[in-house]
Amino acid sequence: MKKWKLDRIISVATLVSSLLALFLVLKKPQPVAPPMPASVAATKADSFQQKLQQLDQPKQPGQSPAEVRLSSDEISAALAQAAGAIPLSPQPGLTGVPSSPDAAIAPGQPEVKDYQVSFDGDIARGQFLTQVAGKDVYVTLAGHLSSKDGYATFDPTEFKVGDLSIPVSLVNEELQKKLADQRDRLKLPDDVGGIRVENGELVMTQK
Repeated sequence: MKKWKLDRIISVATLVSSLLALFLVLKKPQPVAPPMPASVAATKADSFQQKLQQLDQPKQPGQSPAEVRLSSDEISAALAQAAGAIPLSPQPGLTGVPSSPDAAIAPGQPEVKDYQVSFDGDIARGQFLTQVAGKDVYVTLAGHLSSKDGYATFDPTEFKVGDLSIPVSLVNEELQKKLADQRDRLKLPDDVGGIRVENGELVMTQK
C-alpha cells in the first residue's frame, strides 16, 4: 500500500512537472529589448545603413581600417526594416541586409520572426518567435559573438525556450553543428574584417 502511494505521488509529481515545463515553454518571456516607436526605429535603421557605408570607403595609404559601432536599437531596427515593418530608405552601395528575415532561412528550416536584439557588455542576446509542433514559441539565445578566419562565431552562455531555461551544455553541441552546416551564411561581407560585441555595442572593423 505504501509503495502504491509512493508510486502515485511520483506519477502526480511527474505530471505536474511536465505541465509546468510545457507552460513555461509556451509562456511568452520578458522581451530582451523594449519596443521602439516607429519614428525612432526608422531613424535607427537609417543610421545602421549609413554606418555600414563607412566600411565601403576605400582606405588611404597608411590609414587604419575604419571601425563602426552599432547599438542594439540600430540592429533591431534594421531587422524590422528587413521584415518590412519599417519603410526602406534606399542607400547606394548598401549590402549585407536581406530583403526579409525569411530570405536568410534555408528551405526546410522553421520560420523565424519577431526578432529582438540586445547587447550587454560583451554579451549578445537575441530573441525570436518560431513554431514548434504548430505552437508559437519564443527562443532566447545569448552568448559571445565574434569572428574567426572571415566567419562569424557564436559561443552561447544562455538558452531559453519560452520562459524555461535550458542548460547550455545540453544544446551547445547541436547548435555548433547547425552553425557548421550553415557556415556559408556566417561568412562576413567582403568589406568586413571582423566583428565583436564590446561595451554594449556591435563593433565591425573594415578589412
